Amino acid sequence: MNVNNLLLVIDMQYDFCSPEGALYVPGSEKDVLRLAGFINSNESEIGNIIFTQDNHNVVDISHPVFWEDKKGSYPKPFTEISLKKILGGVWQPRFQKGKAIDYIRKLEKQGELPHTIWPEHCIMGSHGAAIVDEVLEPARKWARKGNFYEVVIKGTNPMTEHFGALKANVPIAGCPETHLNTDLLNKFLHASKIYIGGEARSHCVATTIRQMLLIGGLAKKIHILEDCMSDVTGFEKIALPIYEKASSEGAKFVLSTDPI
Repeated sequence: MNVNNLLLVIDMQYDFCSPEGALYVPGSEKDVLRLAGFINSNESEIGNIIFTQDNHNVVDISHPVFWEDKKGSYPKPFTEISLKKILGGVWQPRFQKGKAIDYIRKLEKQGELPHTIWPEHCIMGSHGAAIVDEVLEPARKWARKGNFYEVVIKGTNPMTEHFGALKANVPIAGCPETHLNTDLLNKFLHASKIYIGGEARSHCVATTIRQMLLIGGLAKKIHILEDCMSDVTGFEKIALPIYEKASSEGAKFVLSTDPI
């Protein structure tokens, strides 16, 4: 197939896209169906499909079990943990204390999204980590025409969050899985158009776009499928500056029903 349009599907996994999922994003089950329709309607116009797949250890810096207060209680999901709260004794890491505090310090210095505690989700090898059938099946149908989709695994290092497709929020020295994914970047650079859908709009999609905007020449290739993504409840406005910057730099906001 001599087509150079790339579809990037971010974290459309059961824990995000099913109402029974550990970190269900409201509206995601409809996003999945619209994205499936986009694939089916544009089979001959899509040259590459790349899925990202969030994969976590049980003990992960973003999971409740990693932190405790003075009484030994774990934080509830959606608790924000800041350097100020750590130094003030509100929360302390239970594991690798020095590295964990250094991570929060670097995260805040870089201006990344605040460190949030999530429900234990997308555990490696679990059903919750699997890509949902509703979007995987159209990709398999597309693949049967002689195409090959790819899956990019992210999030396996328990000492850093990995929202964006290109690299972890804070790359760790000596851990290549957290550093810039040059193979994925090269695919972006060689694509004519990059269509992006997935979950969640407020976090992993937004961070991926933020990372892409740092690479010269990518902004104008980006086509954001705005009806194929939803926000984590309570975080609807957190990533608005990222999307505003994307628009100002030439990224396009499109619908799944728009022609490629």
